Amino acid sequence: MINMTSHVPWYTCLAVALFLSSLSTASLGAEPSEYILTNGMKVLLVEVPKAPVATVQVWYKVGSRNEVMGRAGLSHMLEHMMFKGTTKYPKGSFSRIIRKNGGIDNAFTGQDFTAYFENLAADRVPLALELEADRMQGLTLDNAEFQTEREVVKEERRLRSEDDPQGALVEALFAQAYLSHPYHWPVIGWFADLDAMTLEDLQRHYDTFYSPNNATLVVVGDIKADALLPTIKRLFEPIPRGPSPKQSLRAEPEQRGERRFLLKREAQVPFVMMGFRVPNYSSDDSYALDVLESILSRGKSSRLYQSLVYEQKNSLAVGAEYSLIQTDPGLFYFYSLVNPSAKVETVEAALQREITRLQNEPPSDQELQRAKNQIEASRTFEQDSNFRHAMLLGQAEMVGAGWQRVDQFVERIRGVTAKDIQRVARQYLTDDNRTLGVLVPIPPKPPEGSSPTTTREGKS
Repeated sequence: MINMTSHVPWYTCLAVALFLSSLSTASLGAEPSEYILTNGMKVLLVEVPKAPVATVQVWYKVGSRNEVMGRAGLSHMLEHMMFKGTTKYPKGSFSRIIRKNGGIDNAFTGQDFTAYFENLAADRVPLALELEADRMQGLTLDNAEFQTEREVVKEERRLRSEDDPQGALVEALFAQAYLSHPYHWPVIGWFADLDAMTLEDLQRHYDTFYSPNNATLVVVGDIKADALLPTIKRLFEPIPRGPSPKQSLRAEPEQRGERRFLLKREAQVPFVMMGFRVPNYSSDDSYALDVLESILSRGKSSRLYQSLVYEQKNSLAVGAEYSLIQTDPGLFYFYSLVNPSAKVETVEAALQREITRLQNEPPSDQELQRAKNQIEASRTFEQDSNFRHAMLLGQAEMVGAGWQRVDQFVERIRGVTAKDIQRVARQYLTDDNRTLGVLVPIPPKPPEGSSPTTTREGKS
């Protein structure tokens, strides 16, 4: 969350600008070859022959957004269970085989998707494909394994939220900003929902969402698309098409006034967050919002760092986050780790002044170009990685934007104007659209079983 990017001199920014301007958008990454299998599964293959390695990623269009109240965390729990084996490859076989062949594997769940990946030598890609095809249809759900894994997930929740005050504030911010939409609950779920979850819930979730027509396979690396496609068809096309899951949800009602809350937790210093609901990847405004985030937050030369940390010294860390990768409108949020010598009210006012300043005064040409350079450089370096390139494609597909948005991204960022920045700041970063939360530190509780310290006056 905390942006640790170091300050970049103006002459470095100029050099980056000259380098990036010489690149065409096509050179930022090879364009995928797209195929649709007979069972509806989409396949994206990207040939990158610079090193004999590849990444294999299977993306399912299911995340916490596809859950219902009372079963929050179901998608994440199923992600854990996907490593518990099939009839052909029993528990532990999947990861053991990948490691034995020199690769690594893992998975992650978000609000809008669940993805599984293997990074390995290019000549081992067919092996990863075989393993993924096998668990797409043949997962074994065992109740004893489920009971054990549920405790693992609960411990994960304790580490992420219960024992992490800043993580708890992020969770509470989303719960306040979204009252009816599934973004209300955390991806990992609530304790009560995890306890109420059953093996039947998991089986239903798997049967509904883990089908080829709800999945996208992405392979990026030292491959030949035409040579690999027959292997993909042989392994995945026999898997029958599943139901077409309902993906559309009723929109979160418009927010009609600021929402505020306090969260009291054991912590060293206060933490302030303010969030605003904003459009996602599918909106043209997302590009201006991305540049706006860079101007305010990216690096030590950003407005927020210069003002709150360097000049006013009321924050130990400060920043802003905007995630494009969501199916529905997400949160643009600001945060500050408050300096112990400062007041929370002072920090809140300082954050708001920077927002108001951007609404009233458009950024300078130099500031705007620096922000664009930072975004473009970051995207260029991302696409230089097979793994990150595949992730960008998979995420865009999952939220309905389409992989073509990845190739268009840099060109659209280049087209953002100072007036666009000012307009989106005025349109979305408003008082009525604001949700503000403050972490209030409280003293730690005494250890269980200890008695309070008492003093007894002696006689003189």
